[in-house]
Amino acid sequence: MGLGILIVIVFAFVLLMLGVRILPEYERGVVFRFGRYVGIREAGLRWIIPGVDRMVRIGLREIVMDVPAQDVITLDNVSVKVNAVLYFRVLHPEKAVIQVENYLYGTSQLAQTTLRSVCGQAELDQLLADREQINQQLQEIIDQQTEPWGVKVRAVELKQIDLPPEMQRVMAKQAEAERDKRAKVTLAEGELQASQRLADAARTLSSEPSGLQLRYLQTLAEIAGGGNNSTTLFPVPMDLIRPFFDQVIEAGKKVETSGDGQAEQKEGEGG
Repeated sequence: MGLGILIVIVFAFVLLMLGVRILPEYERGVVFRFGRYVGIREAGLRWIIPGVDRMVRIGLREIVMDVPAQDVITLDNVSVKVNAVLYFRVLHPEKAVIQVENYLYGTSQLAQTTLRSVCGQAELDQLLADREQINQQLQEIIDQQTEPWGVKVRAVELKQIDLPPEMQRVMAKQAEAERDKRAKVTLAEGELQASQRLADAARTLSSEPSGLQLRYLQTLAEIAGGGNNSTTLFPVPMDLIRPFFDQVIEAGKKVETSGDGQAEQKEGEGG
């Protein structure tokens, strides 16, 4: 009697230990009993009936998947290679087990085909410039297709776009021509502004003759103070020195007038 009880206790203990399952916080267990889905086991210490129940572990953490490079012919007939990065996670573990055989493989294949399809409907310039729009379009399409599997696609990012060598040379020439055009436009705008400023300065100086003379003297001072030891001859305009001549002539007239007056006075005294 005691041996039979011991055997039962040992059998119950072994049965208990065989049914023990420990699930971490980032996993859920999908339980099937005789092949039928019966529920989901949450994280922690869980027990299933050995030989009757089968539990499939499904991770809930976000998965970062590298989508292999795809050969794509754009809308303007340019052959490129495009790869991307896919960010997704499982929201409904039971769907990820029941609705698809391998949700990781299925999501990867769906991402590759969608990448070729979407990039093939865009031109090369749009593919290079409007990456955010392409990423958004990829995310919406893939997320809609994986929703029945219980998979949520959070984001899709184009990682690299490889261009053929001849296209790289053409784009380099185009970029160089664009830079040259901007440089010429900037130079022309600078010359236009400089000519406008010079015209304004000329009008201002022409309205004030003394200002023109001061500007001329200032230019002479700048040239003389440049540290050049050679002798430089400058033509002096008559308008610049005419005031000095007028002053000298006026002073000479005053001297002559005063001299004539003194001579007349002396003649009167002598008479």
